[in-house]
Amino acid sequence: MALWRIRATVDDRPGYLSVLTASLALRSVNILAVQVHTTEDGAVDDFLVDAPDTMSEPELHAAIIRGRGRDAFVTRAEAQGLADQPTRALALAGRLVHDPDGLGEALLALLDAAEVRWRPAGTVVLHGFDEQHMTLIDPAGGTYEVVRPAPAFTPAEYARAQALVEVSSALVRRTAEQTTLLLADGAELLVREATAEDLDAVRTLHATCSPESRRRRYLTAEPTETRLHRLIEPSAGLTLLALHLDPASGEERVVAMANLLTEGDLAEVAVLVADPWQRRGIGTALLRRAVAAAERAEVEAVVAHIGADNVAALRTLRRFGAEPGERDGGLTTVTLHLPGRRPAAKEAPATFG
Repeated sequence: MALWRIRATVDDRPGYLSVLTASLALRSVNILAVQVHTTEDGAVDDFLVDAPDTMSEPELHAAIIRGRGRDAFVTRAEAQGLADQPTRALALAGRLVHDPDGLGEALLALLDAAEVRWRPAGTVVLHGFDEQHMTLIDPAGGTYEVVRPAPAFTPAEYARAQALVEVSSALVRRTAEQTTLLLADGAELLVREATAEDLDAVRTLHATCSPESRRRRYLTAEPTETRLHRLIEPSAGLTLLALHLDPASGEERVVAMANLLTEGDLAEVAVLVADPWQRRGIGTALLRRAVAAAERAEVEAVVAHIGADNVAALRTLRRFGAEPGERDGGLTTVTLHLPGRRPAAKEAPATFG
């Protein structure tokens, strides 16, 4: 048996697909996978089939015509074609995570294209597609032109390509938001937004912090596994991580974390710094970036709930212009009103430690 890829258009009417599949079945052609692309000219059916070794390409064309198919495209397929389109698309998206610059190659594989051409920014090229060309905006600048003489591109394929571009765009934005923090003692840290993949590293950060540092951060009970998940990827707000690359082991470790949780017109901030990295300006640097994120989110104020004995944190927040609030036993609430925003109402704040 031999693998073939078949694409043909049939009238988008009940029973027409079954006529085509019956015509193939009569010639011992086994359909392994099928996709249906809806177009203005009818339903474009894309098959991966297993046909007898003796069957030729003209014979397959003839079977398609007898099955009321038109505009047929037939070509030999490889074993990797057995993976369905969703699986292929997810695999290519995963490849982009590790190689954000590989969008052109990913589009080439996703669309089984003959060529992908990149054009620089400023070139007047409208995005869209026709039968043989597809143009997509490169998130890093410029455009990609995908060329495939046959079969004709479909709206479904254009939507898939756009989705892959969106993945690339998110990765480009994430990379652009990464910054290098140079400490006064010469150490360098990478500061970026956290993702779900950082969960183990954040667990390690908490495990290496002293009980006193964790108490100052969380004040009462330490976070459960569920809460850690929510802190790393909050539904509203962000979490920033500071990472250090150990030159001896080559291992990258999270040494500090800042959480900014937004709700309505308020944002709540909290910082945790590993003990060996405290009093080196990391908490201040993360706080500055968290406040900048709150300003972009157009909230009215940032609040923090701090142990009254955490003098360093209180001093840092006051340098940012935070106003001391009510003291409740061993806790103090401070509020930082953002420029150009009206004073916010006080709500239950977060912690800083």
